[in-house]
Amino acid sequence: MLLFLEQLLNGTQFGMMLFLMAAGLTLVVGIMNLVNLAHGVLYMLGAFLMVTFVALTGSYLLSLGLAIAATAIIGLILEFLVIRPVYSRGHLDQVLVTFGLILFFNEFTRMVWGPTPLRLDIPSLLDHSVTLLGIGYPVYRLAIIAVSLVVAFGLYLLIEHTRIGMLIRAGASDRRMIVGLGVNISLLYSLIFALGAALAALAGILASPIFAVQVGMGDEILILTLVVIVIGGIGSIRGSLVAAIGVGVIDTLGRVMLPTGFGNIIIYLLMAVILFWRPRGLFPSHA
Repeated sequence: MLLFLEQLLNGTQFGMMLFLMAAGLTLVVGIMNLVNLAHGVLYMLGAFLMVTFVALTGSYLLSLGLAIAATAIIGLILEFLVIRPVYSRGHLDQVLVTFGLILFFNEFTRMVWGPTPLRLDIPSLLDHSVTLLGIGYPVYRLAIIAVSLVVAFGLYLLIEHTRIGMLIRAGASDRRMIVGLGVNISLLYSLIFALGAALAALAGILASPIFAVQVGMGDEILILTLVVIVIGGIGSIRGSLVAAIGVGVIDTLGRVMLPTGFGNIIIYLLMAVILFWRPRGLFPSHA
């Protein structure tokens, strides 16, 4: 029972980290109609930049802000120079271009930081455990859950109660209409892409003390992120949150409590069942 509770908490923490990845990507896919396979690259760059800034400044909080800002700026540059020219092309071209970015940045990262995995220490303030539900549980993992919930609430306020959020919701429903109303669609796309980059960087930074910071670290989590946004409904932040928690918990419990082969594929079986029941996901953006 204690093992189940511990893995349930681990799954929730992993799911909230997946939400940070999925929230930005689902906006990019749902509103910009862009299949961005390079989203995991931004997750990786956020982690590597965090390690670098911590080494340079010695301050975790300062490095956190610098790494997120730097990754968002990189995202803006990529959107302007590489992504924007393929908006009007088909999804196959978008896949090829963004896959090319994966190859480029994986090799670039290997050249700059080397092939050896790096490690980011947990901040001393969070480097201990507390008793929760009868088990000792790391405070840092609880902090990841808390930060992700704050980000989710912030995204809710942004999308539901601001003018930018109104444009985002309108863009998810009818992109042609907001262009016809005179909205600067290029600027809106840039802001959405930068927001997605910042969220991916935050996810990579939070994951760094748990997983090794290494070349290609964004590739595997990208697959689960795509599963999350398909299950939740493309363009839906609410769907991403619900699906991310579900995927995180089921994936974690499945890998621990089920035979190895079945535990690795249970998420994809879940996705197939949900899509058979609701082909547009749990919470499609028009809902």
